[in-house]
Amino acid sequence: MKNNTSAQLFEKAKNFFPGGVNSPVRAFRSVGGTPLFIDKGKGSHIWDADGNELVDYCCSWGPLILGHANEKVLNAVEKTMRNGTSFGAPTRLENELAELILSNNPFIEKIRFVSSGTEAVMSAIRLARGFTGRNKILKFEGCYHGHSDSLLVKAGSGLVTFGNTSSAGVPESFVNETIVVSLNNKKAVEEAFAQFHNQIACIIIEPIPANNGLLLQDKDYLQFLRDICTKNGTLLLFDEVISGFRVGFTGAAGYYNIKPDIITYGKIIGGGFPVGAYGASKEIMSKISPEGGVYQAGTLSGNPVAMSAGIAQLSECLKPNFYKKLESKTQKLLSGLSQFKTKNFKVFSVGSIFWIAFTDKDKIQTAEDIDADSMQYFRTMYHHLLEHGIYMGPSGYEVGFMSEAHSDDDITKTIAAFHKALQHVQ
Repeated sequence: MKNNTSAQLFEKAKNFFPGGVNSPVRAFRSVGGTPLFIDKGKGSHIWDADGNELVDYCCSWGPLILGHANEKVLNAVEKTMRNGTSFGAPTRLENELAELILSNNPFIEKIRFVSSGTEAVMSAIRLARGFTGRNKILKFEGCYHGHSDSLLVKAGSGLVTFGNTSSAGVPESFVNETIVVSLNNKKAVEEAFAQFHNQIACIIIEPIPANNGLLLQDKDYLQFLRDICTKNGTLLLFDEVISGFRVGFTGAAGYYNIKPDIITYGKIIGGGFPVGAYGASKEIMSKISPEGGVYQAGTLSGNPVAMSAGIAQLSECLKPNFYKKLESKTQKLLSGLSQFKTKNFKVFSVGSIFWIAFTDKDKIQTAEDIDADSMQYFRTMYHHLLEHGIYMGPSGYEVGFMSEAHSDDDITKTIAAFHKALQHVQ
């Protein structure tokens, strides 16, 4: 595989950016080698700076559910841009996208657009604290919620812990407001509520944890969280930045038929442009400025270009059987991969999200279930997949995504490439 141009660009980038990148995973530290610099994408394929063509299952980490450079999205964006790209003022496109979402989603009544998933979660946490008058939040090891200070906290030793910061620059005072427990552990959650009675503003969870492997939770556990929050006057916050509009139009809330108090969204609702959102009942959302006392603002919130892209993309997602067809494609790929009898090779999936793992376990539901040593096998497999024209996120902890643009030929090619890669791993 040619990579001279990407290598040269990466060396140059190191002069401009920390580690040569603007987001850490892009540096290929998890898999080794030189990151690919991407020049273009169309449909299910991308082309790097050296002209290598690859079938893409990263899909910009999930939002490109229609594939790259979808014509309907591009046409909508071009039309909008000719009238201006940003106003810092209300536009009718905000109304249109909000109505499209709210009229097809019974789990929220009002929404606020922001510019990223991190911003959506940060704002939702503030809203939960403002609504309840409480300061502490409870999160789970193995769920990622963006890089705001109070969420960059990892579990310490013990059933219930304030944990430790996972980033330099996060004050201990922030850590002391964040309780961290293991996923799929009812006892730990119950103990947290007993220990911090009437202090927890919200439980925040990825209902479909997909940032640290695919740690699928049982509906019973999510219902337990719903019930204990209701009992204690705590808000349940579903972080659906990945799962929202990906496993179905109503996301994991609809998939499990569990209503959280606040939901955060991102990625897909921008059609490939930077966007995020959070939504809740009218009562909870009334606490947000200028209606209430919880402040949040943004010049690019509701940006018309992102709104028009989101309208075009979500309109396609509402077509009959859209998600059924997408899941069918995913299952065709996974069926092909499951025929390989490579030792300890498993594929986990939900909807159009899938995760490759080297494990002998039939279920992986917590971060502790993942064997860190297994990542060496993923690294080997990853570079062989690249050599055979398949691109995935450059880390064994990252999930893959199917798009509407992936064809039967893409899937057949992918299965063959995995077969060769796995033979080498074995």
